[in-house]
Formats: sequence, structure tokens, C-alpha cells
Amino acid sequence: MSDSLGRVNKVELIPLEELGRPRIDVVVSCSGVFRDLFINQMNLMDRGIKMAAEADEPLDQNFVRAHALKQAEELGLPLRDAAARVFSNSAGSYSANVGLAIENGGWEDENQLQEQFLTRKGFAFNADKPGMMEQQAELFKSALQNVDVTFQNLDSSEISITDVSHYYDSDPTKVVQSLRDDKKKPMSFMADTTTANAQVRSLSETVRLDARTKLLNPKFYEGMLSTGYEGVREIQKRLRNTLGWSATAGEVDNFVFEDANDVFINDEEMQQRLLDTNPNAFRDMVTTFLEANGRGYWETSDENIARLQELYAEVEDRIEGV
Repeated sequence: MSDSLGRVNKVELIPLEELGRPRIDVVVSCSGVFRDLFINQMNLMDRGIKMAAEADEPLDQNFVRAHALKQAEELGLPLRDAAARVFSNSAGSYSANVGLAIENGGWEDENQLQEQFLTRKGFAFNADKPGMMEQQAELFKSALQNVDVTFQNLDSSEISITDVSHYYDSDPTKVVQSLRDDKKKPMSFMADTTTANAQVRSLSETVRLDARTKLLNPKFYEGMLSTGYEGVREIQKRLRNTLGWSATAGEVDNFVFEDANDVFINDEEMQQRLLDTNPNAFRDMVTTFLEANGRGYWETSDENIARLQELYAEVEDRIEGV
């Protein structure tokens, strides 16, 4: 419901007869920015979900209630608390720090990244206690166990999913897979609503499109190289963020790393340009390729790996000799 200015200020349940389908359970993972700027919207979402959980309806027609009842019993919570579905960071925290770990290479395995996501994003919003974010990591895990589909929305036409780390930092694809009893990976979608013709694509399709239009596109990397030192750093950052999508979602096709290796490593002229322009960023690029292979995200020839290892040693010697 909305006020005279068109602002939504109250929610009501649509009767099942009018809805014409079961009520679908959802889990909302908000960024720290959303948490701070849109508290009223979080309040409305939480109230609506709690109303659905408390509705006296058949469980096969109301999955919000069915799941909340089960969680209440398993976790020893009142039904209203077990119905929490809006989660974010604790106050003053703004990310899962998954992106930071991947950017720095400071992670042991995917389990570490997943636990980090669950711990840092597992604070529940509660409309009954406005202004408080309660740590509910176990409830967050329990809610994610039922997820079949994950979804993100592109924020800007100027920033793609490998320009920055916050998209894969917020991606729960492999987290959900690890929590589900059947270990099935959920379907993952990305919406691009930045143009008049809004598009919803699978995450893997979005990653492919991004790679072909940016990382592997001569117009992009030549444009970056024309800016000099920082341009090489931007190319490397995009490659590292592509690795991030492998770590959190496993949705990067092998050809992306293979073609990137052909463009930036196997082409000796390009290799030299990168090395001469920014040897540190080039070393990081070589490291990213080796890490992608070592973590099982890129299958390639032994020849390619040997070349990369030799290059790394050569670049290290060059940097240390400066």
C-alpha cells in the first residue's frame, strides 16, 4: 500500500486465490550500503515475509511458512524470528571480504571463502527491533539450504561484473551448493536493467559476454594500454576478478583463460609491451594464470604452464634488479 505521494508504507498479503500459485520463499542478502540507505525498504520486506510465515495456509502452498516452521523447530526459535530472510553485514561493515581475499591471493580454499561470506553476511534484519542487526549465521545457513535460484542486478552500465569485486563478493552460488543436502548448484542469473531493453541472462552467459566485450576485446585492452602504467593494472584487475567468479560460482568457461593466455602471454610482442609498461602488474597477471590452473579453474597444456613459470622467474629477476 502507498501514501498520497506514491510511497509504499505498508504491505498486505495477496490471498492465495488471487495469487494463483504457492508463496515462494526468498532470502535477501543486502549490501552494507543498502542496509544503511534503505532501511524502510528492508523493514517492508521483513514485515511481508513474516506475514507470509504466520499466515494459516497449507504448507504446500506457502513455502515461507513451511520452511520457517521447520527452522523454528530445528533452531529453537519463535516462528517470527525463524522467518528472518533479510540479511546483511553487521553495523559498520560493508562486504564479505571475499573480494579482498581473492585480490590478495590470501585464501586457502573455497571453504574459507564460503565461511567468510556466511559469517560476515549472516546478520539478520528484524523489523520488530529497528536499528539492530542480529548475528544469525545458523539461520542464514538454514535459509540458504533451500535456495534453488540466485539472482543479482547490475547497478550501472558503466561498471561491469569484472570491473569491480563487489559482484562476486556478494555471489552465494557455491555457498548454496555446499549447504544444500543434495549439493546441487543453484541456477544463477544476472539482470541488466541499465538500458530500456532489460535483459536477464544466466551468470555463465553474463561472464562470457563480459569477457568477449572487455578482457578479450582489442578495443578494450588497446585502450587500456594507451593509458600506460595504470592501463596494464586495469587489465590485470579484470583478469583477477574473472578468477573471482571461478572461485565463488564456477561459471567461467575454460576458453576465457585460454584465450586471455593467447592474447597476453603467447603473443610475444604483447607480452613485452605489458612487461615494459608495468612489470609488477604483468607479474601479477602471470601469477593469476598460474593460480587459475593450480586451483583447477583452467585446464591448459603443460607447455603453457612451463612458459608461465619461466616468465614469472624472469619478471621477478627483472623487478628485483631494478
